[in-house]
Amino acid sequence: MECEKSKPLIIGDLKAEVPLIQGGMGVGISLSNLAGAVAAQGAIGIISTAQIGYREPDFDDHPIEANMRAIKKEVRRAKEISGGGIVGVNIMVATREYGRYVKAAVDAGVDLIISGAGLPMQLPELAAGSGVKLAPIVSSVKSADVICKYWIRKYDRLPDLVVIEGPRAGGHLGFKMEELQEIDDAAYDEEIKRIIARVKEYGASKGKEIPVVVAGGVYERSDMERYLAMGAAGVQVATRFVTTYECDAADAYKQAYIDAKKEDIVIVKSPVGMPGRAILNPFMKRAKEGQIPHGKCHLCISTCKPDKTPYCITEALVNAAVGNVDNALLFCGSNAYRAQKLEHVKDIIDEFR
Repeated sequence: MECEKSKPLIIGDLKAEVPLIQGGMGVGISLSNLAGAVAAQGAIGIISTAQIGYREPDFDDHPIEANMRAIKKEVRRAKEISGGGIVGVNIMVATREYGRYVKAAVDAGVDLIISGAGLPMQLPELAAGSGVKLAPIVSSVKSADVICKYWIRKYDRLPDLVVIEGPRAGGHLGFKMEELQEIDDAAYDEEIKRIIARVKEYGASKGKEIPVVVAGGVYERSDMERYLAMGAAGVQVATRFVTTYECDAADAYKQAYIDAKKEDIVIVKSPVGMPGRAILNPFMKRAKEGQIPHGKCHLCISTCKPDKTPYCITEALVNAAVGNVDNALLFCGSNAYRAQKLEHVKDIIDEFR
């Protein structure tokens, strides 16, 4: 039996025919190739700005400047590939020089900025006057309340979109280590419903429709349908897109997902102080045994202390992107082990269409 066609995801004057956002994945996993391909199929493509300039020749000496240049290049290229589709960026609040990244993305002409890894309290001010849609990432009713109340009071505005990132997501997570080890999916579903209801209340208070998108553990169409039934307007999918021909990561990174078994996917403590989900590999085993020497600081996350860090997260994630997987931090979502083969972006989007 053929599935009923999905309703579009409408964010103000933006309309994505497929209610799917491809999640931002850094370093170098979701750049222009993947984001552009997703946007070309009627969904929303997202570029991760995390150390986006790692391929620039002066990245080692001038990482921030290299990243600013690369934002412009990658957004422009994604727009070209998309043929007029919706292209956004993911910018972590914990990024050093966060404001410069936001302004660079606005100047580059992005349609949407998604921001988490901290509460994006100043985001409206940084993007003021641009018309770029703004979407905070939240994991609880409490964080949604804090952001919405502050934005109303300080800027007289609300988010254009809210992304709920649950505990099954990949990479850095907005939960404590013990919370992740005791995940109760049914209880978190109730939290999702509460967040959606609260955001709807805020929207109604300003006569605004604020769509809510759910992220974390969304792998196939049935996952999307479950969240749509809870009142979500769409979903964010990341892990599924890693094993696509169009993904910007090296083939060896993609193969690590295909080779991973369920028991290989673990919660790790990132050197920047947050728990994260990754594939257990030789590098992570070495990191447990003691400090791994690293080169100069690349000014990534504001919470990192280069002299005390067990390893350099930038080096570990760049190694992942370029395919040096035995010396890499291989971030992934909880469903990474389900990947069996490479797919085309179009085939995935068609499944959710």
